[in-house]
Amino acid sequence: MSSFWCETLLIDGVALVDVRLEVDTAGRIARVRSGVAAEATDIRLGMVVPGLGNAHSHVFHRALRGQTHGEGGDFWSWRERMYRVAAQLDPSKYQDLATAVFAEMLVSGYTAVGEFHYVHHRSDGAPYETEHAMELALASAARSVGIRLVLLDTVYLQGGIGLDLAAEQRAFGDGSAAAWLTRWRSLRSALDGDGLVTLGAALHSVRAVTPDAIREVLDGLPPEIPLHIHLSEQPQENADCLAAYGVTPTGLLYSLGALEPRLSVVHATHLSDDDRTLLGDAGVTVVMCPTTEADLGDGIGPALALATVGSPIALGSDQNAVIDPFLEMRGLEMGERLASQKRGRFAPAELLHAASTAGYAALGLGRHRLQVGDPCDLVEVSTVGVRTIGSAPAQLPLTATAADVLRVIVGGRLAATDGQLVSGERAAALMADALARLGK
Repeated sequence: MSSFWCETLLIDGVALVDVRLEVDTAGRIARVRSGVAAEATDIRLGMVVPGLGNAHSHVFHRALRGQTHGEGGDFWSWRERMYRVAAQLDPSKYQDLATAVFAEMLVSGYTAVGEFHYVHHRSDGAPYETEHAMELALASAARSVGIRLVLLDTVYLQGGIGLDLAAEQRAFGDGSAAAWLTRWRSLRSALDGDGLVTLGAALHSVRAVTPDAIREVLDGLPPEIPLHIHLSEQPQENADCLAAYGVTPTGLLYSLGALEPRLSVVHATHLSDDDRTLLGDAGVTVVMCPTTEADLGDGIGPALALATVGSPIALGSDQNAVIDPFLEMRGLEMGERLASQKRGRFAPAELLHAASTAGYAALGLGRHRLQVGDPCDLVEVSTVGVRTIGSAPAQLPLTATAADVLRVIVGGRLAATDGQLVSGERAAALMADALARLGK
């Protein structure tokens, strides 16, 4: 049993003072009391927010940070550079890079991450000698850092609607939905029993998975498994889907019975009114990635409109050109302000909910509201730094950055403090080594 005393704790956007959290041996909250004095054995914290959930990440994209931003072009030209990085990966290099990225996430305030993982095999498509080598590399990286990982193992079967996988995509494919399901079930057994690392699933997109394959995956996955998919990030995807199937990507998913609360759609930038209604009526979570959508010139997604019709909004770091949960919160709100020319579209409490509670729910990690039975995942934020001094506690999502994160607790255990892991390792040093192995 461990215990934490928080000078101020934001729960559901409300600032409670003098809060004591008792934690059981499983790392879950056993008791919550507010308005009480600290006890001698408590770990004392200042301003605390719930642990933040990164609902969409591609760790290997981090290798492109600072390499592609000044080139012009669009998403499709950026993608060609991304393929070149993927071709350099092997299990050892992947683990080193993931360790560095997960470390940066943790010290920035992310306590959980959903890794949308599709680099399964060698660059020519051949399997590694060690079964699940790439997936186990990610799991080992997360365990070494101490961050929760939901491995969203991804189906990727074609290079575009009606197209075979291109040479640079062969590492992603399993040949068929049946083969992917067989590998997924085996991977689930290999990861079973680890509370820090769990297995989810993803369909890359309607471009990369045929309707028949989507249906087969839906039928083959257990109903409790969280399922994610990229959706309508680019207008070209909509045009291709309409040409091939006569419906939008959202309409296609609806026709296949895929729209349900366990589904999370990523980006959802270019939607029709009917698309938004279908997603909201089904309670599908929409994962917005504001820093990536801005960097790649995707556009501003209709987050507020989606939330209004019933879709929970979660947040992700996607390409990891920026790893800062506070900037994702800020980006969500500022995109709405720019589009509407009005302020205060999302309340600060709603932004924090998207970054924490909704992210955990999208990853299948259950309730995360700092109540009894919830995981004790916490982030201590400085309120005396140049960015946050004078800020009302509830408005920290609009003033703080990752640089203001002091201590991070995962499962009732201190995982990071003052920008470094409890082991003493720093994310920058880990990243320098990982990039050197990739020739960066």
